Amino acid sequence: MFDFLKGKGKESKDPNATLTSPVNGKVIPIEEVEDPVFSQKMMGDGFGIIPSDGDVYSPGSGKVVSVFPTQHAVGLELDNGIEVLVHIGIDTVELEGVPFDTLVKEGDRVTPETKVSTVDLEGLNKAGKKDTVIVVFTNMDQVNDYTLNTTGETTRGTEIGTVSSK
Repeated sequence: MFDFLKGKGKESKDPNATLTSPVNGKVIPIEEVEDPVFSQKMMGDGFGIIPSDGDVYSPGSGKVVSVFPTQHAVGLELDNGIEVLVHIGIDTVELEGVPFDTLVKEGDRVTPETKVSTVDLEGLNKAGKKDTVIVVFTNMDQVNDYTLNTTGETTRGTEIGTVSSK
């Protein structure tokens, strides 16, 4: 009877999102990340980047939904509803915030031009930690399709793939 009210107040989201490299460096498939939690996709699908510098940007457009107190990771929700974890380094939660500097806070709007964090790569190396930046989709039940089109050396902001929501 009130069908004309259906859909009122709900924005129609584009299900497709472009993914860009969040750092300068070498893009690798998630299966090549040197951490079984990520490489075996226990947290979701995604990709890794071995960085050539410590500036980390958003891999897409959306908003910040969580900033870890240890500053080693930032949770984003892309405009299409896909949740993304940007995790800096391997086993870096143990460093308790050193050598990271998170530049965003919960609720901030981000684009591929937004620097979300910086990391002292030399500090990670001295601490014996791998510096791979890992981008993983944590709500895989909402992912319709994910494609990584580019691997190898790339620059920050370069389109490397797409992820679409259901």
